Amino acid sequence: MSNQPQSIKRRNFIKAASASLLLTSLPAFGFEFFANEKPKKVALIGTGWYGTGDLMRLIQVANIEVVALCDVDDNQVNTAAELVSERQKNKKIPKLYTDYRTMLETNSLDIVLIGTPDHWHALTCIEALKSGAHVYVQKPISVDVMEGEAMVVAARKYNRVVQVGTQRKSTPHLIDAKKQIIDTGMLGTIGHVDMSCYYHMRANGNPPEQEVPDFFDYEMWTGPAPMRPYDGLPHKRWWRTFREYGNGITGDMCVHMLDTVRWMLDLGWPKRISSEGGIFVQKDGKSNISDTQSAVFEYDGHNCNWQHRTWGNPDDTDYPWAFKIYGEKGVLMGDVMKAEFIPIDGSETIRFDVVYEKEKYPEDLTEKDIELHAAPATRRHMIDFLKAIQNNIKPVADIENGHISTASCILANLSMDLKRPLTYDPQSRTVMNDPEATALLQRSYRGKWVHPHPDTV
Repeated sequence: MSNQPQSIKRRNFIKAASASLLLTSLPAFGFEFFANEKPKKVALIGTGWYGTGDLMRLIQVANIEVVALCDVDDNQVNTAAELVSERQKNKKIPKLYTDYRTMLETNSLDIVLIGTPDHWHALTCIEALKSGAHVYVQKPISVDVMEGEAMVVAARKYNRVVQVGTQRKSTPHLIDAKKQIIDTGMLGTIGHVDMSCYYHMRANGNPPEQEVPDFFDYEMWTGPAPMRPYDGLPHKRWWRTFREYGNGITGDMCVHMLDTVRWMLDLGWPKRISSEGGIFVQKDGKSNISDTQSAVFEYDGHNCNWQHRTWGNPDDTDYPWAFKIYGEKGVLMGDVMKAEFIPIDGSETIRFDVVYEKEKYPEDLTEKDIELHAAPATRRHMIDFLKAIQNNIKPVADIENGHISTASCILANLSMDLKRPLTYDPQSRTVMNDPEATALLQRSYRGKWVHPHPDTV
């Protein structure tokens, strides 16, 4: 396979794909998607790292007015408000809230973005849907399976669009790889999938208990989750190391790769899920999420295998967080930075590289903690979200698919805990022939908080 034909093929594909995404002619800053429409009223719940980043990407591509921000950390929400006033067209400072319920009751919102820790996704999403807003919610969508079931029902009941932040489906080089390699059958019969993450991302410290600072409402931050002794601000990494608030590395990182593979191969619910793992190496800190875990998601014709370790060396230093789809004619490997198809016949490797938009959006370069490689994907994800709202159709990362990917990872964790395979039946919402596992599909909420149920939302 020569360089020239592949270069031409890929260049033509990118041109067509870019045109279809309406991005090739976008000016650098202040572009207004649906510019002739009335600005959409937008609010953000959870103004930390990723929530604020998602909002900045929406501001870049849409005709919106950010009217409200909600966070239980006064310092965090004030910082976000300053950035919003700099970036949004009208330069207004949004109204600030500490309770999302008050915000939803006192504002008529078109769109609500949710960037809270995982244990808050379900309640905030469902209440936003009830208020009449469309929702963009970060992954994983829930911390237990019944939360996710309730979110799907609520989206359909209130006829609102819910886009999940699994933006690999809007990542240009992965769209390219899917269309050129998967959709054309270049892999041949697919017999196996590997997915993995070897990032050292498991916070594992032993900070002492502290007094809660005046600017932080720890009671409201904890909400429906179990209350842990306060040992410092939980933002960004610390909360992720506890299963009280999330689903560990499997829920955080496998959900992206499993969702990507499911999209590429058009897969639904796994037939069966099994997982093994635990805390094997990093035993000296407070963290209670696994530092080592494998999982098998079984499908007809092939399995999708997951492996993570938060210690040691990666299995493949070129792909420390990635998927590898094996077919009889070659393998397609992909991550957030690149993808490669390596044919088994020894012909030339086809490579797909990450797309940056630094010249188009120079403000990205000064934004704190931005993932520059992910920004173009998130912008495309936001445009897809807006188009779904306009046309009353499902977005590329619809809540139901987000639920399948999230729940599959939750079930993997339950399998690890129970030490046996699990088969989930979405029609009956039970784990087949396993009352003990079925009882664990919905965890207890703390205090006054009421767990949402698909039959009552």
